[in-house]
Amino acid sequence: MLELLLAFVLSTAIGVERELRQKSAGLRTHTLVGIGTAVFVEASKYGFADVLPPGHPGYDPSRIAAQIVSGIGFIGGGLIFVRRDAVRGLTTAASVWLTCAVAMASAAGLPWLALSATAMHFIVAYGYTPLLRFFGGPPPRTVEVHLTYLAARGVLPTVLVTCTGAGFQVSDVSVHRIGTDEEPPGKSEQHALLAAEAWAGGPAAGRVPEIRTTSVMLGLEGSGDPYALIARLTELRGVLTVAGGDGGQLPE
Repeated sequence: MLELLLAFVLSTAIGVERELRQKSAGLRTHTLVGIGTAVFVEASKYGFADVLPPGHPGYDPSRIAAQIVSGIGFIGGGLIFVRRDAVRGLTTAASVWLTCAVAMASAAGLPWLALSATAMHFIVAYGYTPLLRFFGGPPPRTVEVHLTYLAARGVLPTVLVTCTGAGFQVSDVSVHRIGTDEEPPGKSEQHALLAAEAWAGGPAAGRVPEIRTTSVMLGLEGSGDPYALIARLTELRGVLTVAGGDGGQLPE
């Protein structure tokens, strides 16, 4: 139980760091990986002594632990995805793999090895990013920006020019029109009313059916400041809503 508790504490510590950085695999995933790995190792060490035949010379307690190394790849592979030429989730998958190794060391009775590996994880997570910035300048950011704007007003070209001027390159564009027959009842009228008031500067109930809005998701890459970009986009004429988020690559 002490070995299992150590695996629980260390995997939780790694999970907290991932959760604070808002990665796809956070506190619960890392903690469960650590607990499960430790239980597998403990079962491999102590779980089959009562079923061995009399006079059996022994067994290999590492046989289950060896399969954990292969099996954890399925979880890690599910965290990695590629969008065009950008690979995301690779460091998070590596942290899950490391959490598995830390839990195995804890359950195997190697606490100092587990503690050292956990300390190295935090050195890499918090120390390497400033070090890379010191030697190579600011790393490129991958940001997703979601906008809602008035359709047929020439807003999107202005948005793209603004993103380029802020130090970002547009790597992905996904457009969806709002206010068409595909929308649920009531949603189109709500968006149209918002668009009419934003464009005309006041209530425009009589023109609501004529107004159409468009929702677009922009995948951006660059070294600019995403907060400054969002502030600039909100000031553009015809832009209704702007929301931004980390695209998953910064900082790993």
